Amino acid sequence: MNATDVKEKRMTAAELLDTVLDPGSFTSWDIPVRPPPLGAEYAADLAAAEAKSGVDESVLTGEGLIRGRKVAVIVSEFRFLAGSIGQAATKRITSAIERATAEGLPLLAGPASGGTRMQEGTLAFLGMVAITDAVRRHKESGLPYLVYLRHPTTGGVMASWGSLGHVTVAEPGALLGFLGPRVFETLNGVKFPPNVQVAENLYRKGLIDAVVTPQELPAIIDRALRILLPARGRDTAVAPEVHSGTPGDASAWDSVLISRNPRRPDLRMLLAAGADDALPLNGTGQGENDPGLGLALARFGQQSCVVLGHQRPRHADTPAMGPASLREARRGMQLAAELQLPLLTIIDTAGAALSKEAEEGGLAGEIARSLNELIGLKAPSVSVLLGQGTGGGALALLPADRIIAARHSWLSPLPPEGASAIIHRTAEFAPEVAAAQGVEVASLARIGLVDHVVDEKPDAALEPREFCTRMGLAIERELAHARSIPEDERLARRRAKFRTLGG
Repeated sequence: MNATDVKEKRMTAAELLDTVLDPGSFTSWDIPVRPPPLGAEYAADLAAAEAKSGVDESVLTGEGLIRGRKVAVIVSEFRFLAGSIGQAATKRITSAIERATAEGLPLLAGPASGGTRMQEGTLAFLGMVAITDAVRRHKESGLPYLVYLRHPTTGGVMASWGSLGHVTVAEPGALLGFLGPRVFETLNGVKFPPNVQVAENLYRKGLIDAVVTPQELPAIIDRALRILLPARGRDTAVAPEVHSGTPGDASAWDSVLISRNPRRPDLRMLLAAGADDALPLNGTGQGENDPGLGLALARFGQQSCVVLGHQRPRHADTPAMGPASLREARRGMQLAAELQLPLLTIIDTAGAALSKEAEEGGLAGEIARSLNELIGLKAPSVSVLLGQGTGGGALALLPADRIIAARHSWLSPLPPEGASAIIHRTAEFAPEVAAAQGVEVASLARIGLVDHVVDEKPDAALEPREFCTRMGLAIERELAHARSIPEDERLARRRAKFRTLGG
């Protein structure tokens, strides 16, 4: 499907509200607009737009229910001068965002716009700054901002409130981009390349999280808000009692071999079998989508969180985790900070990419920035050593308030074979090197890194669902623990933990 296909199916603002909101639940927040001083031609354009669309401006705002939950909404009406944003529309949008913030409501935006209203010139253009500021303050209050990009959304709208969502999904086939193709063709004398500014391509490039029909949107919003809103502020709910297992007596090398079993539960299975709900997100939001990292919103029991973790490759030729993975990880860290949610990191990697592309993409710098963000992250954090933990790629997701380890997980600066090659000029001493380096959970617990061990009975690959259930309960418990500690004390403890390891 392309933009031309959806043209005839474009919903009006009222039809979208009827589709997404619970029947009869919409209440308008709009008051009559006060347009700027008008010339005769522009006044005639506005009158014609109102007659054509049946509304007095290019946006409708208000509140309603989605699956029984109150939300604020801002929806474009494209039939009113192509959904363009002038001074009156800017005031209506900013007023609605500010009201949603004051009332503590999540906000759903449904733009469909050609951008700034050309008849009002620079003043209309500058309104994007005011709208962006209102969105920023809404997000700083820890309130969800969800965006549904509709066909078409371009120009200043795409470059401001259309691109700031915590979760951003789009209408199938929607034309989405900064510069409209007609403007590009007029300015450059050639047509814009086809299928670039299309929702599905933006998804492939990691710019949006999903492509869904309007009929599917209520379910997506409901799932997102069930995860995001129960965890507002410090949660005093008591997590279940979960007893930490013991590291056991398996050798370091035994654990390394067990962790490499391709049937071992990975991040995907942990979310499917250990979480109560998980909503996958996609990419950095900046044009990158690395398969080496997964990002999601999830709920373990009563505890909601942002999850980011290593995606174990499903095929041998799948590229290893590259620098884009860590840029996607930083998106997760920002989400946790803005939404005032705990961050859960999952470590399971044979190592970061060793390639020309990774070096030129700044992998070392991305590891450093990830460490910098995590050690100072204001949100509570829990890290899980799920399997392999090799090198800087593992270290980049490690700093956290509480660290859980599966019994046969491990952590090492290099694969034991690589460390053996450095020390002995051969890989054959890998078992002895692993033991000497203290890579296994028993040693990690002894130096004070690991706080909670989840048993494998005797190997997670032999009991994957049962293991994921135990791990999910442990995650719920440790998320609750981390959230119960006042922020200043929690940050001080986190920093002290890594300064005093082994002391």
